[in-house]
Amino acid sequence: MWIAQLPPFIPFFIAAFLVTILPSKSRYAMLLVPIWGGLNLFFTGQEGSWITYSVMEFELQLMKVDRLSLMFGYLFHIAALIALTYSLHVKDKLQQVAGMLYAGSALGAAFAGDLLTLFIFWELLALTSVWLIWARRTEKATKAGMRYLIFQVLSGVLLLAGTLAHYHQTGSLAFEYIGLESTASWLIFIALGIKCGFPFLHTWLTDAYPEATPTGTVFLSAFTTKIAIFALARMFPGTELLVYIGAAMTCFPIFYAVIENDLRKVLAYSLINQLGFMVCGIGIGTALALNGAVAHAFNDVIFKGLLFMTMGAVLHRVGHVNGSNLGGLYKTMPKTTVFCIVGAASISAFPLFSGFVSKSMVMAAMIEAGHDYLWLMLLFASAGVFHHAGIKIPFFAFFAHDSGLRPKEAPTNMLAAMFIASVLCIFIGSYPDLMYSLLPWENSYVPYDITHTLTQLQLLFFSALAFVWLNKKGLYPPELRSVNLDMEWFYRKLLPQTAFKVRQLASRTNGAVQAGFVTVVSNLPVIKESSTYSAANLTKRMAGVLAILLLVTYLGKSI
Repeated sequence: MWIAQLPPFIPFFIAAFLVTILPSKSRYAMLLVPIWGGLNLFFTGQEGSWITYSVMEFELQLMKVDRLSLMFGYLFHIAALIALTYSLHVKDKLQQVAGMLYAGSALGAAFAGDLLTLFIFWELLALTSVWLIWARRTEKATKAGMRYLIFQVLSGVLLLAGTLAHYHQTGSLAFEYIGLESTASWLIFIALGIKCGFPFLHTWLTDAYPEATPTGTVFLSAFTTKIAIFALARMFPGTELLVYIGAAMTCFPIFYAVIENDLRKVLAYSLINQLGFMVCGIGIGTALALNGAVAHAFNDVIFKGLLFMTMGAVLHRVGHVNGSNLGGLYKTMPKTTVFCIVGAASISAFPLFSGFVSKSMVMAAMIEAGHDYLWLMLLFASAGVFHHAGIKIPFFAFFAHDSGLRPKEAPTNMLAAMFIASVLCIFIGSYPDLMYSLLPWENSYVPYDITHTLTQLQLLFFSALAFVWLNKKGLYPPELRSVNLDMEWFYRKLLPQTAFKVRQLASRTNGAVQAGFVTVVSNLPVIKESSTYSAANLTKRMAGVLAILLLVTYLGKSI
């Protein structure tokens, strides 16, 4: 039975409450929530639907439906179904509740009709997702979760400040196009940039995602950054600055991903790389580019989630995902290996896989917009993602050398979730018209023409050839047991060291001042009544010091 005009977040919030009071075996019933919610949205979600709620002088729009929100609504229900299936073996109610609330918060943000409602769910996304990091219950996860929360709260504060300033300037809280035309819009822009992983603001992602639980990372990869893409597409389409920011995002993570040993951190950098393509599409602002950005966000949730699931299965069975200590796992985890290869082919944009039918839209839009040099950057980024995600992940995890590890195959529910994602990657890549029919803007793009197909195959072929040659010659960066820091060096190394040195300097300065003060007091001329200093002598000395200070003050004012 369908219930019309029901905000999509409500079933997830109700289910999260029920999880806390029902037996652990009831977790299997959680799968009904995204299935029922998705079908209900499909049959009852009509463009222009509104649900409002009055708070003081504000009228919050809890559900505003258009083609953009519907696209992300379908996506988030699919992502929730896959992530919940993947986590069925987990008996930790903290993760179950956090996952349901997190997915519900993403849906609430996707259908928000005003900026205050967006802010509420924006903060709920932060507060619910951090528990998926802390649920791993390690010291590194605790610290990473705290740093993650600081960034997320900062994003929320900037969003609220921008919202209030925008309301003061315009009298409107509508969640619609704003553009970079005022201080308020810049505050909102930076708030979205933090959650989207803009350069210099991205370290929360590469710091925290690898420290989350195996199942928690699958949830994290699906919602936070995609809501930021959704908000950018609604409020800042056609903002040229985004083209340059997005191009930088596609390129710089490649260098870190190639040298990284933690394979989940490699995927975190790869996530920023893929977000860059979406940001470029939003910045170009044409119908083709915006459709490409949204389509790539849709596909990225599925294929990036699939790759995180395969590495989560390895982490679950082996206890780590360090490339230097893996290899040969295909012998006992063949199904996980196959699913990883499907995800790798999809993110690398092989023809007949999902990444090809969306990434090529952004590339074509970039050429049409006349950004030839930036197109070359995206071409380089496409080759780079094939290196670090298309080849490095499956090669070093499953094939590189025989590590001697013989773990069991992933649990059945994990395999089922990976199977669903794999089927979607192949189906969307082979029959993209269904996804294209859901796109918000008019679309006539045809991905499988000779030019696009041959260009991509040549790129992939020569990229693979380069990897093999570099690997054979010993020039490819080896998997080393190391920790790589990028911009987080400033707040994890530089700031603590600077603060320590400042404290040392302050302590030495304070000691020197105290010693000098004692010396001055001791040398003041007083009448000695005994060989020891009495309380009366000390009082006289203090009075002398005060008299000198008053005299200096008076002379200073006179001058």
